[in-house]
Amino acid sequence: MEGTAMDYKAQVTNSILSVLNDELSSAEVYEKLAQPKSLSMGDLAFPAFSLAKVFHKAPNQIAADLVSKIDQTSYEKVEAKGAYINFFLDKGKFSGQVLTTIIEEGSTYGQNDNGKGGNVPIDMSSPNIAKPISMGHLRSTVIGNSIAKLLVKNGYHPIKDNHLGDWGTQFGKLIVAYKKWGNEDDVKRDPINNLVKYYVKFHKEDKEHPELDDEARETFKKLEDGNEEETELWKWFRRVSLESFNKIYDKLGVTFDTFNGEAFYNDKMDEGIQILKDKGLLVESQGAQVVKLDKYKLNPALILKSDGATLYITRDIATAIYRDRTYKPAMNLYVVGSEQTYYFKQLKAVLLEMGLQSAENLHHIPFGLITVNGKKLSTRSGRIILLDEVLDDAINLAKKQIEAKNPDLEDKDEVAKEVGVGAIIFGDLKNERTNNIDFVLEDQLKFEGETGPYVQYSHARAESILKKASSIDFHTTDKELDDPAAWETVTALNEFPHVVESACKDFEPSEVAKYSLKLAKAFNKYYAHSKVLVEDDKLGARLALVKSVSIVLKESLNLLGVKAPDAM
Repeated sequence: MEGTAMDYKAQVTNSILSVLNDELSSAEVYEKLAQPKSLSMGDLAFPAFSLAKVFHKAPNQIAADLVSKIDQTSYEKVEAKGAYINFFLDKGKFSGQVLTTIIEEGSTYGQNDNGKGGNVPIDMSSPNIAKPISMGHLRSTVIGNSIAKLLVKNGYHPIKDNHLGDWGTQFGKLIVAYKKWGNEDDVKRDPINNLVKYYVKFHKEDKEHPELDDEARETFKKLEDGNEEETELWKWFRRVSLESFNKIYDKLGVTFDTFNGEAFYNDKMDEGIQILKDKGLLVESQGAQVVKLDKYKLNPALILKSDGATLYITRDIATAIYRDRTYKPAMNLYVVGSEQTYYFKQLKAVLLEMGLQSAENLHHIPFGLITVNGKKLSTRSGRIILLDEVLDDAINLAKKQIEAKNPDLEDKDEVAKEVGVGAIIFGDLKNERTNNIDFVLEDQLKFEGETGPYVQYSHARAESILKKASSIDFHTTDKELDDPAAWETVTALNEFPHVVESACKDFEPSEVAKYSLKLAKAFNKYYAHSKVLVEDDKLGARLALVKSVSIVLKESLNLLGVKAPDAM
């Protein structure tokens, strides 16, 4: 794997194979190697149990026999402990290779070419226009953005597609609400908050006046038919919504490659329906048109209602055909909440039945809910927490903490923004994405514990040490560091390429967030117990370690979409 400092599992595998006579294959030995619970027990351990039947001996005897035959010159030591063979790596040699690789490769450390440049559309964020971006939209946005960064690191070409909810009967409701209770000046002054106020009022009023729903359906039909007044209102709502959304995306540091919303596919649905008809897949059921999915053990997918009206799936079929044709995707990703899991199983099954080339590599990437005090957020009920306000609160709280800790810091406002916004993003991504999150702002902003500011502060500490040090040519200095106190940090640095690969494969940014916490903790522990800036023959090696930590923490945060300030 490109970017790996040293695959010491392969080295240990070869050492074991050299004293066996084909009793186990290389893959079997490699698979059985494990990291002991404590570094005092070695860096890798091989269990001899698997050889008991072959050698007809007790496993602890087998371990002792094999250790006596293993060439230990490239290790600090190899010892038998019970039924295990424990390998202790040569710390100086190993750290030299790890630190040399990181300093030479810089921010490209851990990069690979697994994706071979393949296109990967990512359906992400996808707010509904004329509604505010709430905390409920945070997860799809930041998970999708981090996955896109991981894809780049793994040699793919992501295409971030903000599939806006800009079509459907809710726009009939909104237009009716605006005409009844709206005011043009109010919308111009504060578009999103006023539009959502009308939408919420509609849902309160229609409980007592159900005829409003009929009026909304008729209004949406006019919009579908291209009626001028309804179309102009819809375009206006869409434009002011996007302007508002982009301010929030700018704060988050998230960009998109396309904003093709549902309306974009409105005139593209007939082709998908025709393919289903031509393949004999569309069948009538109680007046509606469905695709039977018995062979996938799924309920029939409803494609057209009995009145011929389309549904989400009709548009998603058109979207999939368009992406398939436009991007020829290596994968097609949908970062959408866990509650849509069954729906995406149906969509994938329908696309497979249609014979769509990219359907096999369609992946729904589900995630849990964000709750606040245990309550689900809902626009319709008016119980929403605006993401913009949360980000502003986080920035203000970060600024207060910086004022208290480092009042003379330059660029305080910019650092507060990087820390505050970074805390919100990291606070989301450190959780396995399928878990639910109950949001507490103050917990995210702590400079200690499992938070974004803790990792950022660790990076800033590394940069501070490097600034205090006399200048060193890292490319020529000796980097062999045999200090046992540094070992945990060195082995953590070596894991980064594997984490990059694994997190991409699992579509799981939390693996990177948890790794960054592990590296930051190891480094802070080392710094607390070691004098880095002592002028001796290992000063260069210690500073190379600090430089490597700075590089890898910054790149880890970058993969999460979080900035790494040099001072805090």
